Amino acid sequence: MSNVKPVLLEDQLCFQLYTANKKFNHFYQIALKPYKLTYPQYIAMLTLWEYAPLSVKELGNYLHLDSGTLTPLLKRLENNGWITRERSESDERSVTVNLTDMANVKRDDVYKHVSGCIDTLGLTETEKNECFDNVASVEKKLDKFEG
Repeated sequence: MSNVKPVLLEDQLCFQLYTANKKFNHFYQIALKPYKLTYPQYIAMLTLWEYAPLSVKELGNYLHLDSGTLTPLLKRLENNGWITRERSESDERSVTVNLTDMANVKRDDVYKHVSGCIDTLGLTETEKNECFDNVASVEKKLDKFEG
């Protein structure tokens, strides 16, 4: 019989991150409902508001998503009037994603609304920064295991 003591579920860091992620996704689902955006669409929009225009490949690199995951998400954003997609004339394999006028007009409202929702969590600036730094540290250490 082994003397190794099992790590209980509630003591697993991976489980804490998993449940926190699920709760954040639900939180954002509610916060983004007025804009008919999902959380993955929201982070795509955040990236585009900062860097557009971007190729699908560049956007995928920012979000750590492959084109098979990103393409349906972008189609929904395009159908809902947030973005345009245009195939490159010089390289037909490349698609450029850009913001619509509607997306530019709604940007500040989305930022303000989501920031207001985040404020309801009641985290101090120090708590937010510590949480961010800790999660970023774990992510950086996990990067060593990517194949």
